[in-house]
Amino acid sequence: MLYGIVAATTALLLAAVLAALLRVPALRLGLLDRRQRQRRVPLSGGVAVVLATCLVVVGGDRTGFAPLGEGMGTLLAAGAGAAALGLVADAWRLKTRFLVGGTAVAAAFVVPYGDTGSLAGVAAVGWIACVALAFRALDHADGVAGTVGVVTAFGVAACAAAEVMDGLAVLLSVLAAALTGFLMHNWPPARVALGGCGAMFTGFLLAAAAVTTRAGQDTAVGAGVLFALTAVAVADALLVLLIRRTAGRPPLRRGPDHLAHRLRRLGLTAAGAAVSLGVAAFAGVAVGVLVHTGLLGARAVLWVAGGVPVVVLVLWRVRARVPGQVSAGRDPRTGHAVPVGRAVPSRHPPGDRPRPRRQSVSAVQPPRESVESPPRAARRKASSQVSGVLRVRNG
Repeated sequence: MLYGIVAATTALLLAAVLAALLRVPALRLGLLDRRQRQRRVPLSGGVAVVLATCLVVVGGDRTGFAPLGEGMGTLLAAGAGAAALGLVADAWRLKTRFLVGGTAVAAAFVVPYGDTGSLAGVAAVGWIACVALAFRALDHADGVAGTVGVVTAFGVAACAAAEVMDGLAVLLSVLAAALTGFLMHNWPPARVALGGCGAMFTGFLLAAAAVTTRAGQDTAVGAGVLFALTAVAVADALLVLLIRRTAGRPPLRRGPDHLAHRLRRLGLTAAGAAVSLGVAAFAGVAVGVLVHTGLLGARAVLWVAGGVPVVVLVLWRVRARVPGQVSAGRDPRTGHAVPVGRAVPSRHPPGDRPRPRRQSVSAVQPPRESVESPPRAARRKASSQVSGVLRVRNG
């Protein structure tokens, strides 16, 4: 117990310090978040989380204070491999199929096939890869991936503790502490981002630990528990696929289609969106933990399974503005913003537009006052006197 507290505190402080120290090298190397064009956010947070977690856990295992146990070393090494794959994707544009394939290969080494069976084991490999990529997609806004990761890590650690898997519980507690230290720099407005390195590392460890915890138990209930533990990540992926599918856009092209983007359109701040998603993750994780420990029946998972589609459909109806698009006005008939480059429609139909009235020149310009020079005024006066004399004489 005492070592767990010391390990968590060490991981928190180490992740916070490393995230700050690695920020400048990330800026110089150009390892930046390309999704945020207004601010340059370095992707040093993920490397800090991976290093802090691995150093603390391996240090505890080598010193003998907290042995990892059988299979935990393989799990940590596979997670580090997924993190390396995410780091390559951060530095270069790596295609998604390589990310899926590499993560699936790493997951194949950590699934306990003897407890799950061959068919369920293959499904678990695919599920771990999908969750890792879903957590990578969760890093679309400040504070979202870190908050959801901390809540989920504590929930899976509680499930591992209930199964007396002390090494796995310590590993997840250290991960949660490292993510908390990272959140000190990632809370809106973020100074560092998690990136694919930290996001895939977090998602991989959480999914693989959840599969290990549920191995050997009822398959249907286990699937429900796994879904509840990662409900926010699943909802974000479903929302993105639905929006891009209905809009006719490629599903892998980036855009403002994620949960935090839609919540911002509803009027929430960046911090409010992160807190809201953290609360939603806590609700799903609480249901999963209670069902896993037997405090709730298996049907409680149906509330989470029914709530996710409802949330996705509601947020699907929220319009999202394209990044960099500036509104030139609003359509008076629909009230929607009109982008720059398009004419704002008139309030009148084409045949009923009133014609502008012509104004006279005098109404537009005031009459000029003539200014006469003194020599010209003298000549005009003299000529008027001469003409007066001539009229008298001739009359």
